[in-house]
Amino acid sequence: MSVSPVKRQKMESALDQLKHHTTVVADTGDFNVNNPKWPLSNVLRLAGCFKQAGFLSLAIDEYKPLDATTNPSLILAAAQMPAYQKLVDDAVAYGKKLGGSEEEQIKNASDKLFVLFGAEILKRIPGRVSTEVDARLSFDKEGMIQRARRLIDLYKEVGVGKDRILIKLSSTWEGIQAGRVLEAEYGIHCNMTLLFSFAQAVACAEAGVTLISPFVGRILDWYVANGDKKTYEPSEDPGEHRFNTAEKTTAAHSNWVKSVTKIYNYYKKFGYKTIVMGASFRNTGQIKALTGCDYLTISPKLLAELSKEHVKLTPTLSVKEAQACDLEKIHLDEKAFRWHHNEDQMAVEKLSDGIRKFAADAVKLERMLKERMFSTENGK
Repeated sequence: MSVSPVKRQKMESALDQLKHHTTVVADTGDFNVNNPKWPLSNVLRLAGCFKQAGFLSLAIDEYKPLDATTNPSLILAAAQMPAYQKLVDDAVAYGKKLGGSEEEQIKNASDKLFVLFGAEILKRIPGRVSTEVDARLSFDKEGMIQRARRLIDLYKEVGVGKDRILIKLSSTWEGIQAGRVLEAEYGIHCNMTLLFSFAQAVACAEAGVTLISPFVGRILDWYVANGDKKTYEPSEDPGEHRFNTAEKTTAAHSNWVKSVTKIYNYYKKFGYKTIVMGASFRNTGQIKALTGCDYLTISPKLLAELSKEHVKLTPTLSVKEAQACDLEKIHLDEKAFRWHHNEDQMAVEKLSDGIRKFAADAVKLERMLKERMFSTENGK
């Protein structure tokens, strides 16, 4: 339905309306928005552009997000930009100061770099920043706990308390159990990432983690890549389509916007406190279809589009409706979790793919730090 120019001027933007029902979090996707106030050369990530041309400050002033997220891919990209070499230099100096083996120095420098970026972001937002534990530890419960506590200690060294940090962990069984320990024994809040299946969501709720990030866009990506149908409406469930490929026929068990709705309803019906934060959106239709979700983390490009849209938004998710839904409470021990997650082909493949990609970027970052730390001292 079209809106007259006069009414459009009076009506709040879709973004402003969304904020009445949902906490908006700034995603760290590309911030290459076609806005003349932002230099086109700044093909940057939100969390990595806090100095260059006042870019991040401008973005936060305009969109007013509460929180921000980071990941290894972001840090890798930002660390190679001239504007942030002071942070890289400080991280390298820190790693060398602690000493130890070459591997230990690189690891310490990498952790420090993540924290330095996070601390700068926190100067510009009122809420929390998410900092990710090395994806190569995704199947090492104790390793993740140790690394998370180390990151919190590093934040403390720069004057940032753990109440402003969310530790991002992969939503493997080991990652979820690491989150349980960190929350219960150390008071460290966790953001469970790379979440694609209902089994992962149930296990996270039972572990009592602070927040989960179901990836709406990546779920859709999988169905588009593996199925005959290439476009879906925001409310349409790809899991309802049985499709053929050259190699196999798959009856999909998961979906995208509907998957977040189911998780939200389950949490609210049974009183779980874990925050549901929809993530990885591909268009504003998906975002608007989840109006009312606890949190939505939105890329700067889509934030800009929402700020220019003037359509009436009505909450599609609510506690009242969730409590009236017909979902039944379930319990998943390790064996049940692994079975139910394994039954979801999309979730298995996307979780593995996400871990591999984050791990690959972590390796690239370490190579960059290694060259910076040791090639220079050797006069190369």
